[in-house]
Amino acid sequence: MQELSGVSVAFVYPIVKTIVIKGYDKGDFFRRANIDESLLQDTDARLPVEQFEGMIDLAAAITSDEAFGLHQGQALEVSDLGVLGYVMSHSKTIGQAIAAYQKYNVLVCSGFNISWEVEGDDVIITLTYSNPQKVASRHCKEEVFSSLYNLMVRLSCRTFSLKEVNFTHDLQIKADTYLEVLGIRPQFGRAANTIRIKKEILDYPILFADAKLLGTFEAIAEESRLRLIQGRIFSDQLYSWIIKNMPVQFPSLKDTAKAFRMSVRNLQVKLQQENTTFQDIMNRVRRELAVGYLAKPEYNIGEVAYLLHFSEPSAFQNAFKRWTGTTPRQYRMELMNVSK
Repeated sequence: MQELSGVSVAFVYPIVKTIVIKGYDKGDFFRRANIDESLLQDTDARLPVEQFEGMIDLAAAITSDEAFGLHQGQALEVSDLGVLGYVMSHSKTIGQAIAAYQKYNVLVCSGFNISWEVEGDDVIITLTYSNPQKVASRHCKEEVFSSLYNLMVRLSCRTFSLKEVNFTHDLQIKADTYLEVLGIRPQFGRAANTIRIKKEILDYPILFADAKLLGTFEAIAEESRLRLIQGRIFSDQLYSWIIKNMPVQFPSLKDTAKAFRMSVRNLQVKLQQENTTFQDIMNRVRRELAVGYLAKPEYNIGEVAYLLHFSEPSAFQNAFKRWTGTTPRQYRMELMNVSK
């Protein structure tokens, strides 16, 4: 089973996208980062935090971008955060979105998180680490604050200024670069990595938020969070194996039992011990793949149905509405509204 600590492989995609857009060879990038490129095919894969930070530092070096972290955060899309991003985008307010970020951050990274406290009319957001003795990469710290600030602006569709930004590292690039990305010049060499915003910003409504979709994505996020915490080993192995077989094969219960060298009955018993069923796992595979495919406009709904091995598009549409309470077309339109 893939180690559940570290950074989700989903966080690697935006980095690779950036270096490819800038004309660099991704194969060479993976070789220099000492990472197997096939890892990207495993949606459950996670990298050790140190390896991920090394990848960001390498990307900064080969692109000659001394502000790589800041720029990555500025370019981050809600969809890059997966189900966490969708929970944030359908939260009612910025405050609820930040709370979701803190609660479900483990889905994308177990190495860092945020905490916050109210101080008078302000809110101070602090970057925290699971290992308090760790000296974090400058690019990672700057990427977190840059992405958090820009996501708050995008989700609320309201421009606002940060009141204060503090970093523990020293100033290493032009201060004006921070002004361009964050709208403020940070203080450096401080005791903690923090940003200060007006408390009223927590009440800013998120445009295009949908309460029904929020419930759907919170359920997915909570299920995934509990899996990470509880470590349901066999069902997670089964899930990963089915994901790898899609879309080439849609394995039956019998096929799966044979692949795991056990009887159908024994497989069902093992899943029952982890409070799930084979059908539950198959539905989760299809649901989570559907969410990913529908976020990509190059796939039409008929193609998504085909990739998920539904007999016809109408069967997929009915299943998706049963899972999420909305149709694939409505869901895609909601995503388009959020990304505008």
